Amino acid sequence: MARSRGCSDVQPALHLAGTYRREVRASLARIWENVFDWEHLAHLHSTSFARCSLIARGDWGWRAQLRLAGRGAQDDSVIELVADQPAGRYVTTTLEGQGTGTQICVTLAERGAHDVSVEVEFYVPEADATRLALIGSAYESVYAQLWDEDEAMMQAREAALARSTGPVMPGQRLDLGDEPAVCAALPVIFEMAGRRFRLVAVEGRLVAHSTVCPHWLGPLDAGMLVDGAITCPWHGYRFDISSRRCLDAPGLKLAPAPTVIVESGRVIAVWQYRKSPPPISG
Repeated sequence: MARSRGCSDVQPALHLAGTYRREVRASLARIWENVFDWEHLAHLHSTSFARCSLIARGDWGWRAQLRLAGRGAQDDSVIELVADQPAGRYVTTTLEGQGTGTQICVTLAERGAHDVSVEVEFYVPEADATRLALIGSAYESVYAQLWDEDEAMMQAREAALARSTGPVMPGQRLDLGDEPAVCAALPVIFEMAGRRFRLVAVEGRLVAHSTVCPHWLGPLDAGMLVDGAITCPWHGYRFDISSRRCLDAPGLKLAPAPTVIVESGRVIAVWQYRKSPPPISG
């Protein structure tokens, strides 16, 4: 099988095991953003990768230590991604560990504002035709799942960036319902001025928190509450619900949320901040 002209920088001693092609319904900007985002690998793709730690990064791409998920995956690999944005391609190379020498070339071609053609070629240090076919089939299956997960994240991020929010006036109130019924239905999602919040119970108190991660605007509305903290499924950042502070990155903090009170048996969300929070951005 001949290699494509777009992957001329792949080592000539390697053999093409297979090619995966698809149309991705996301902008090219979101895709390149995703390419440089090493941090999401062990969280968004947790069924494929057990952990990922950064070694180096720059405008050229990144290098990281990676461990596959699943039984028997006990050895780490070192993976390097080198991007050539003007040419519309990037190559990942396994520098150490299982599959050392393997190179995966991805070529991107913009078809529309939210339509990008993706071609992924898998080059491995294996010459046997039967082995090549098996390796290629396995890679194609894995990459179909990875791109499914990436596409869903990119679409959700695009929608979050485009979402507009209105002003919230100090003292604004929202009746969430009868206390026993609300408590029985927890967690409860509600909106105020276009902002989504989730009502949960923390140490016997009703607390509302923003459902938008301040890092990449990831969804916090479905995560489990563990020891009073919520975890973003995209990058694994944890946030203490009561203080709004990030437990992993001191510079991050959840957006303000309304205070929750109980009046005459009704659960009320009350905006008590002096100023409206800024519009959602990322």
